[in-house]
Amino acid sequence: MKKLKQRWNIQSDWQLTVIFIVFAITGSTSAKFAGPLTEAVGITKDIGWYVYWPVRILIIFPIYQVLLVTFGWLFGEYEFFWNFEKKMLRSMKLGFLLKK
Repeated sequence: MKKLKQRWNIQSDWQLTVIFIVFAITGSTSAKFAGPLTEAVGITKDIGWYVYWPVRILIIFPIYQVLLVTFGWLFGEYEFFWNFEKKMLRSMKLGFLLKK
């Protein structure tokens, strides 16, 4: 945990705990939203796993990004999660989404 705290520039165990909670809530919530949204666009498991799962993952991705920053803000860790988000998008070569 010490290395993770150093890497993320986190000062306390409490802050690390809050960050883990935000990651857990965000992952669960985005996965929960993906099912109804996938069905809303007409994609069901009947289509086949090779279409269903890639589409579902593409739907989860933007939901996760928005929820991560939102839950981070609600838990008082907006700055950490906004910086985390920017770093993740840049590493995925999607940094152009951050430019105004």
